[in-house]
Amino acid sequence: MTAAPIAVALDAPDLETAARWANLVTPHVSTVKVGLELYLRYGPDVVASVRGASGVQVFLDLKLHDIPATVAGAARAVARLKPAYLTVHAAGGTAMIRAAVESAPGIRIAAVTLLTSLGEADLAGIGLAGPALDAVRRLAGLAVEAGAQALVCSPQEAAAVRAEVGPEITLITPGVRPAGSATQDQARVATPEQALAAGADLLVIGRPITGAPDPGAAAAGIAAALRRTAGSAS
Repeated sequence: MTAAPIAVALDAPDLETAARWANLVTPHVSTVKVGLELYLRYGPDVVASVRGASGVQVFLDLKLHDIPATVAGAARAVARLKPAYLTVHAAGGTAMIRAAVESAPGIRIAAVTLLTSLGEADLAGIGLAGPALDAVRRLAGLAVEAGAQALVCSPQEAAAVRAEVGPEITLITPGVRPAGSATQDQARVATPEQALAAGADLLVIGRPITGAPDPGAAAAGIAAALRRTAGSAS
């Protein structure tokens, strides 16, 4: 049985919990995601801990955003951990994205277009020409031209981004919530089935899985629902 195209966000309070969650979900999902808080608290050791013996893909979500030389050095530093994905902010520009790509060969650099917590009013506040869909498409095109192999966008923009960049680029969608789940701090959301239908390749899901009484069972349930959806669509 193939693992579902889900990256479980391991936003855990400590390393032991993150490793336990990873162990519970890895039979059912392809990827686990390590974010900034966990990485800053425990450093590179966290990657080995959540990878465990399963060899599950690790998505290192550091959202690097700095001058090109600094991002190049940071990407080079984490490349030895062999994450499957490393995020940078597309808003850092062409030279910065290219520096990350060139400094971490063999790792898919994923450019974050717009954070899913941002709504239209937020774009105006930070001086970014909207609407959100237009801003995401601009940033996606820029990032792919700079060599990014993956893009992070909300499920609501996935179809438009797919049309913009073609089939070869991996689309990663946070803001994925199974029906009935709270949206929490996400402004632009969709269900897993909607996100896949829109063209997403990898769905980031956190609290609906890790906040469940049995994270493994929650991951298995979402994975099974996605397989049913894929089966009925084929």
